[in-house]
Amino acid sequence: MSFSVSYLFVFIAVSIIWIIVRVIIGMEKNSVDILKELKLLTLYVCLVVIVRITFFPWNLIDGHIQPLIFDSEQIFPPKLNLIPIIHLFDEYDGWLKNLFGNITMFIPVGMALPFCFNKLDNIGKVTLSGFLLSLCIELLQLPFFDRTTDIDDLITNTTGAFIGAVLYFLIRAIVRKQKHSA
Repeated sequence: MSFSVSYLFVFIAVSIIWIIVRVIIGMEKNSVDILKELKLLTLYVCLVVIVRITFFPWNLIDGHIQPLIFDSEQIFPPKLNLIPIIHLFDEYDGWLKNLFGNITMFIPVGMALPFCFNKLDNIGKVTLSGFLLSLCIELLQLPFFDRTTDIDDLITNTTGAFIGAVLYFLIRAIVRKQKHSA
């Protein structure tokens, strides 16, 4: 059995699910906090970009994003690397882009999470949340033969979430200090 899924389909499906969830939450609370919804849009944008980068082949063919392909005959053995740092600095084309791309991709996540959720009130909680998000992504890639689940991605993505959290809390502390001194 095999099938493919386009990025457009995933984007529309994720968007519809996002809207339905936000409407249900608004109905349960009998109100909509526009500022909260705008904050959550930052996280939505992060997720949509991450899905594009992590699940769909990066190279365009004839100007189009190639679909995500599931093929049950090619699932085993899964492309899985559980040995940390073994491939992180391999001298293949794009290793530097992969290293810094994975870190950079999660910096906005590390900033958006505490911006959106008050309970993520320290660097440790945000970093753990970034780790769990990255772990979900890596596990979801397992059944797709053209994707690789890699411990190095987990490490670099978590590093990005950590850097984002440090930046967020640093900026927040500076802003608060300036407000108090004014």
